[in-house]
Amino acid sequence: MSASTSQKQRIAVIGLGSMGYGMATSLKRAGHAVTGCDVSADAVARFVKDGGAGAKTPAEAAKDADIVVSVVVNAAQTEAILFGKDGAAETMPKGSVFISSATMDPEVARRLAKQLEATGRLYLDAPISGGAQRAAQGELTILASGSSAAFAKARPALDAMAAKLYELGDAAGQGAAFKMINQLLAGVHIAAASEAMAFAAKQGLDIRKVYEVITASAGNSWMFENRMPHVLDGDYTPRSAVEIFVKDLGIIQDMARSARFPVPVSAAALQMFLMTAAAGMGRDDDASVARMYAQVTGVKLPGDK
Repeated sequence: MSASTSQKQRIAVIGLGSMGYGMATSLKRAGHAVTGCDVSADAVARFVKDGGAGAKTPAEAAKDADIVVSVVVNAAQTEAILFGKDGAAETMPKGSVFISSATMDPEVARRLAKQLEATGRLYLDAPISGGAQRAAQGELTILASGSSAAFAKARPALDAMAAKLYELGDAAGQGAAFKMINQLLAGVHIAAASEAMAFAAKQGLDIRKVYEVITASAGNSWMFENRMPHVLDGDYTPRSAVEIFVKDLGIIQDMARSARFPVPVSAAALQMFLMTAAAGMGRDDDASVARMYAQVTGVKLPGDK
């Protein structure tokens, strides 16, 4: 461990949802002084009870922080955290670094970085992957890009939060672009897995046996293996919500249209997520796409009344 990573840092984590809370606890476990901030007072109170510090606004959390970690849903929330009322950019010390973990259009990441860096602060474009459990274990995959100075300043936090850190470029936007390629595949794989499982049920197959066979066969994917147990159990408690892929596959369409690049497979997947959200399941687990197929075709899945 280098001297820079062994030193105790003052770190603000803004966004204490399932991912952000785990990241905050990993940072605290690594010995850093961590302040949590969230729109939910209950989430902040929970973090304080667990030994962290709490703040009511991003500006309050970021005051005197060496590192600010933003763990929110999208670009609009990221921008509000930075430059909105009581935003972190007001109080971040010069030379401190803002680590942006939200999935967003690369062009927006570049714009936010340019705007913050003009004030004498650093910006690291660092989308995350791995889920809430890996966040709590400090074992995320982080897809990061930014200046060498941003990486150097952020290193203590990155070391505490990530099992795999990919350094993907010297400017913001590259990390975001890599994450969008991942999300294209993830969304398509969930939609395809849901289609396959509902189709198997339509054929009268034992879908638990289908799961067993496919996870041992060439048709398997990480998303099939991870998401289809939710279908088997009839449990659509959101680990990752349908609306996440409505957003992310929508960004893919925007990027592709701008680049004049055809993405028909991800476009079809987006329509299935949109249909699922329109049916009232937008906040449910993204495996709910299988429920949409079942509703449209009259198939009965576990948990159906």
